[in-house]
Amino acid sequence: MADRALAPIFESRSAASRPIRTPKTAQLVARNLRRMIIDGDLKDGDHLPHEAELMEHYSVSRPTLREAVRVLESERLVEVRRGSRSGARVCVPGPEIVARPASLLLELSGATVADVFVAREAIEPDAARILAIEGTDENFDELERIVDEEIPAAYAADNLAVGTSAFHLRIVQLSGNATLAIIAGMLHEITERHTGAVLFETRADKERYESSYKLEVRSCRRLIKLLRARDADGVFAHWQKHMVNARISLMEGRENTQVRDILD
Repeated sequence: MADRALAPIFESRSAASRPIRTPKTAQLVARNLRRMIIDGDLKDGDHLPHEAELMEHYSVSRPTLREAVRVLESERLVEVRRGSRSGARVCVPGPEIVARPASLLLELSGATVADVFVAREAIEPDAARILAIEGTDENFDELERIVDEEIPAAYAADNLAVGTSAFHLRIVQLSGNATLAIIAGMLHEITERHTGAVLFETRADKERYESSYKLEVRSCRRLIKLLRARDADGVFAHWQKHMVNARISLMEGRENTQVRDILD
C-alpha cells in the first residue's frame, strides 16, 4: 500500500526529470534576429545581411537560415519578396497584426460593434487623462493640426470617418501607454470600417452624419483646450461624454450589428 501511495510522487519526479527539448538551430537563429529587431539593431525598412554573411556568422546551412527567416516572416517581422536579390526586409508591424485575429475572436463570441464602441469608452477617456498630465505642447499641437487639416480634408473627401478615427487613435498613442495604444489600434480598424462603410447606407444616414461634423470639431477643440490647461478631470469627463454620445448617435438602429457583418 505504501508503494501505491508513493507512486504519484515518483511519477511526478519522473516527468520533471525528463530532458527539456532543445530548440532547433533555425529557431535559435530566428530568436537572435528577432532580438536584434526588438533592440533596434535592425530597424524598420532595413534589409537583413546577405545569406552568405548570415550563414558564416551563425555557422548554419542555407536551408537552416531560410527556415529561420520563414519563422520571422510568419511573425510579420520581415517581408520576403520572392525573386528579389535584396533579400528579406525588416517590417516592424503595428497594431494591425493583432486586429484580424482579435476580430475573429470577436466574431466567434458574437460581439457587436456596439461592444467595440463601449470598449473604446473604457480606454480613450483614461488615455486622455494621462495625456493631460504627461503630454507635451507638441502633442497638443499635433492634435490641433489633425482638427485643422486632416478632419476637414477627410470631410471634404466624403470620408469623415478617417479623420475622426485618426484623432481618437492619436489621443491614445500620445498618452505614451504602449499597451493601451495596441488595444486602441486593434479596435480602431473595426470602428473605422463601421463608420466608413455602414453609416452611409442611405441618404438620411449621410445627412445625419454630415450634420454632426461641426459638433465633432467643436468637441475636439474643447478637448485640446482642456489638455492645454492640464485639467485631467475635465478632460476625462468631457471625452467620456463625447464617446458615449458618439456611440448613441452612430449606433442608432444598429445596436445588434455584429462584427462579422462588416469585416468580410
